[in-house]
Amino acid sequence: MINILLAGVGGQGTVLAAKVLAQAAQDKGWKVRTAETIGMAQRGGSVVSHVRMGNEGEAVHAPLLAQQSADVVIAFEPAEAARVLPFLKPGGLVVTASTAVQPVTASLSKNPYRAADVLTALQSQVECLVIVNDEALVAEVGNRKALNTILLAKAVQAADMGISLDDLRAAIKACVKERFVPLNLKAIEVAVA
Repeated sequence: MINILLAGVGGQGTVLAAKVLAQAAQDKGWKVRTAETIGMAQRGGSVVSHVRMGNEGEAVHAPLLAQQSADVVIAFEPAEAARVLPFLKPGGLVVTASTAVQPVTASLSKNPYRAADVLTALQSQVECLVIVNDEALVAEVGNRKALNTILLAKAVQAADMGISLDDLRAAIKACVKERFVPLNLKAIEVAVA
């Protein structure tokens, strides 16, 4: 069983990324279950997608991950990585974007939210951590909407999930609107270059 948790804020594409992962797993003949927990997502709230894949032919009975069961956490924003850290199993991998998405409450606070502080804390708590310089990669791709594919490609490259970059490409062609397929395929190439 491979358990993956994707965490971000509304509009970042976590739900689509989970759908792409699930499609890649289904294309391999694996049993898959997914679920989303969405809180005020349209207003920049948290979005968490759970993907459970039976990579050894086992049945997947429930879609939600238990705490300390995620093999991989893919975070679209550093604070979201920190928030879902209790789901990461010991020795699990965290792949996170480095750019902060400022919550509304940060503008009301005397202490601003700094991504660097959160990333430093993650480095001290997570054994296997990949910090993605998303600003540079998004600039190279030319569209911020490709962040989800960049992070998926980085996770596939860093983790032994049984899903290859070719599986990811095929799943994108099946799940993404045709006019956005070239953008997402370019995002994979930029991410793994």
